[in-house]
Amino acid sequence: MNAVRMATELSDRLDWLNVSGLRLERLRGRVVALGFWHAGSVVCSNLMRDLNLIQGRHSDGLTVVGIHCPKFDAERERDCVSKAVSRLQLRFPVASDPDFVAWQHYGIRGWPCTVLIDTQGRIRRQFAGDLCLAELDAAVDELLHEAGEDDSRVFETLQLASQREPRLPLSYPSGLAIDDNHVYVADSGHHRILECTHEGRVLRQFGSGNPGLLDGNSADAGFNFPCGLSLRKESLYVADRENHALRRIRLLDGDVETVHGTGKPGPAVTARGELDAGTLMNAPSDVAGTLDQLYIAMAGTHQIWEYDLNQRRMRVLAGSGRAGCQDGVGHDARFAEPTGLAQVQQTLYVADAQGSALRSVHVTDGAVHTMVGKGLFDFGDQDGTRASALLQQPQALVLDSGAPLLWIADSYNNIIKTLRLGGGDVVRHEIDYRLHRPAALAARKGSLWIANTDAHELLCLDIEAGSVRRVAVGE
Repeated sequence: MNAVRMATELSDRLDWLNVSGLRLERLRGRVVALGFWHAGSVVCSNLMRDLNLIQGRHSDGLTVVGIHCPKFDAERERDCVSKAVSRLQLRFPVASDPDFVAWQHYGIRGWPCTVLIDTQGRIRRQFAGDLCLAELDAAVDELLHEAGEDDSRVFETLQLASQREPRLPLSYPSGLAIDDNHVYVADSGHHRILECTHEGRVLRQFGSGNPGLLDGNSADAGFNFPCGLSLRKESLYVADRENHALRRIRLLDGDVETVHGTGKPGPAVTARGELDAGTLMNAPSDVAGTLDQLYIAMAGTHQIWEYDLNQRRMRVLAGSGRAGCQDGVGHDARFAEPTGLAQVQQTLYVADAQGSALRSVHVTDGAVHTMVGKGLFDFGDQDGTRASALLQQPQALVLDSGAPLLWIADSYNNIIKTLRLGGGDVVRHEIDYRLHRPAALAARKGSLWIANTDAHELLCLDIEAGSVRRVAVGE
């Protein structure tokens, strides 16, 4: 018989964020799920939300524990992880493990990963990746049933952990679009889209504010952490990330409809050619395009999708579905959680968050080229030539309204940078305002609009004057 491996006690070196501390020995009689994750990953966010759901289903016999092990330097900071716990509305205990102590004890090999411990403290299963909700749920149910049979189960509902941000007019804004009269804000944590004047007065709200996938009029429709926005004619397209869907708001009447997606995430698409209507999306994070074509940053499957607005056809433009920073054509290329898009004529520029890279895609043939970035674990804060510059989890891009210049939200460095097209260098743009993980940008007539995401606010930079004003949205 194989020896039973007992779970290693959690180290005293862990920094608990939303509880005073936790010992596995005190959880005997309950199944324990240890979820290893890092804050900047959309794929990890998928798993954390699933673990939230499983905790609710089995609250009388399961304890979920999140163990945060940083990939990026910024994630070693307590505040960065704490903001992610609040953003994801995690209701289970979470500890920061910046020294990878628990990671090494449990032999974890990559993010995300879940370890199941039975009621007697034995390690029973390990699940790698996300997209394992049904399998995880069944495994927990099996272990609880087994514990009931051998009388090792303790029936007790534990008080859920909780950590929430103060109630403010905006919550983690993560998408922007602008025209001459309006600025549209994806008020992501409040699950709604706001139509505002340039001074911040709210004119309309799209979405009830309750998370869900529901079409209909602006007051009843449901979004779930909407992110990227794109204005096209009389429509506003929305990358509805946690609904794993592409949505459209008809601006004439405010009605909301689902263009593609079912509310459930799916695996990477390897098929070439047109996708059927039932093909599942996974964490679409931005959308950009022309009057005829839309391009979607499919962060959860490391791909760029294309949607033909006239023919209503969806296909994969580029990306194999495997994480990486590999150039190539179409399915031969690799991305790493693309989250931001900007189109300039026949070129689509991509903020590739997990690769800390800027990529370009030629939309006619899907050819991918790396402009800035060296690999999945090469990141930092360094200006300079494209070959030498370093970013740290860039989240958004936008083309300057009056120059061949890309503005970059270098999110984990809390900096705005620029890249002049045609061979220019990466340059930091000094702003006299403290940024907190900026995750969305928009540009209009000499102004740069910034979603200062973790500070729950919208900023407007006068580029020529260099002055920044805080836009009092809804205040």
